[in-house]
Amino acid sequence: MNKRKPRRVDAAPRPASGPTLSSPHQRTPGPPWLYGVHAVLAALANPRRRSHRLLLTSEARLSVASKLSALGGPAPEIVDRQTLDRILPAGVVHQGIALAADPLPETDLAGLLRTTGERAAVIVLDQVTDPHNVGAVLRSAAAFGASAVVLPERHAPAATGVLAKAASGALELVPLIHVVNLARAMEALKRGGFWCIGFEENAKERLDRTDFSGRVALVLGAEGTGLRRLTRDGCDLMVRLPTRPELASLNVSNAAAVALYEYARGRD
Repeated sequence: MNKRKPRRVDAAPRPASGPTLSSPHQRTPGPPWLYGVHAVLAALANPRRRSHRLLLTSEARLSVASKLSALGGPAPEIVDRQTLDRILPAGVVHQGIALAADPLPETDLAGLLRTTGERAAVIVLDQVTDPHNVGAVLRSAAAFGASAVVLPERHAPAATGVLAKAASGALELVPLIHVVNLARAMEALKRGGFWCIGFEENAKERLDRTDFSGRVALVLGAEGTGLRRLTRDGCDLMVRLPTRPELASLNVSNAAAVALYEYARGRD
């Protein structure tokens, strides 16, 4: 494969098509920006992503040059750090790299049910609104082999650059499925052979004594508020983590990691 020759961008150009270099908070044409080394490299490696522009600082180009040479996508453009600071949300840790790319094609619940095996796990998130938490859940889902993360269209984050950065590449590996109604989605999962296991700190049953055979949906709510009543009522079983009474609850992303570890341990 021919190596792409980077070009330096001294000023902020405004191309006839594709993303502009103005603030993503403004109403400008073009796809959104991803940033951070792991998120960008994973997006470039994903054939389902359509990428448009790749911006790097000189320092970042040196650190990822060998990996970029093996990936497709747009030719890298060398910019200064101030340019990236200007086009990305304030305060983000972009690591000197940003990629303008179209959102991933949506995966629906029906497609998930058709393609998952007889032993599978999905994560269901009820009103978890922090994109950092959802990104961390995606990362654990990818690490432990979950098939998808399901969350409602409302009161849940979209697949933004913040979420992709927190997911550290996992957004390209695990489908993020937004559904109109979470209770109905859980009913569909149960009709598809999934056993819905909800998490609540006061539940009688313990996670480490749970049967993870077959298809399971691990249903978690936001820290503090927990699961809504309809979501809880839709669960086949409620369990708790075997935590100490002094600190009975965990952040939702940590709880998801523990639950997925138990699932993976029972799978092997």
